[in-house]
Amino acid sequence: MSHSPVTTARTVPVTVEMDGDELDAEDAWHSARRIGVRRLVVDSFVRYRYGDGFTNSRALALQAALAVVPFFLALTGLAADIDEERPARVLASTIEAVSPGSAGQDALAEAVTGGSSSEEAGELALGFGLAFALLSMTTAMAQVERGLNRIYGIRRDRRALPKYGRAAVLTAVLAPAMGLGFLLLVAGGPFADAMAENYGWSETTVTWWNDGRWPVGLLLLVFVIAVLLDHAPRRRQPTLSWLALGSGIAVTLTMLATGLLAAYVQLSDSFGSTYGPLGGVFALLLWSLITANAFFFGAAVCAQLEACRAGSHEPAYADPGLPHRAQVSG
Repeated sequence: MSHSPVTTARTVPVTVEMDGDELDAEDAWHSARRIGVRRLVVDSFVRYRYGDGFTNSRALALQAALAVVPFFLALTGLAADIDEERPARVLASTIEAVSPGSAGQDALAEAVTGGSSSEEAGELALGFGLAFALLSMTTAMAQVERGLNRIYGIRRDRRALPKYGRAAVLTAVLAPAMGLGFLLLVAGGPFADAMAENYGWSETTVTWWNDGRWPVGLLLLVFVIAVLLDHAPRRRQPTLSWLALGSGIAVTLTMLATGLLAAYVQLSDSFGSTYGPLGGVFALLLWSLITANAFFFGAAVCAQLEACRAGSHEPAYADPGLPHRAQVSG
């Protein structure tokens, strides 16, 4: 009895250069020019679609949101647990500005009020928040492997222990860079304002900070995504410089969509009136979904580029039930 595959994206052959070297950024650039941007984008989307990209993006978005919320809870606990008033105010003000819920107001009050009960609650929130954030991030890393495997045409993931063990290692290694990049890009502005208010940062210092946090944050995210593309799939990958193309595409799409989402939330009266206090949570879910889709599409570009390099130009297996013309439009 035959079983239908869980992905219909064509398997990407593992390729190297004629001299045995790994593919690098220069090879990616020449391959992209030879294929053409329009053809590469269209075929990558077909690979993304038939590799269950939409399904895995939704799953990854949920796991990412479940990691961000307890992460904010941990930061709230840290703010309440800090003994010094000015650092507590800086952290609490930053949380208040970017938190999807209303916990920032409570964090600010607890942080500056102090007291033993406040410190105990802060320690509890810090411990549980970090534990649940790391657990959710580990399952998110496991979801990354599944999604990348499907896009590369790999039908089975690693066994449970190697899969979740690798996910835990990736979480431990990449969590600091991911957290720093997220805070620089999302919370960098409120942090600078809080530092100016509590530590007297000058306008010049704030300007230097705001100008510098964007390239640093973007480079961190490109690096994190490239490492995920390198180590998460169940296959031998090209060099990080080759994968940087897909990473850059994912980060660029994420930033563009994030800007549009932020403009819509700020300018639309219906968003706040519809969701009320839950508006921040829904904005977080939308942002997570956008980021996950951008990530897997960037991976599909890397996969399709490598497939074309190996001479396998069709992104998905043919459907025997459809005529050839319908399959091409896929």
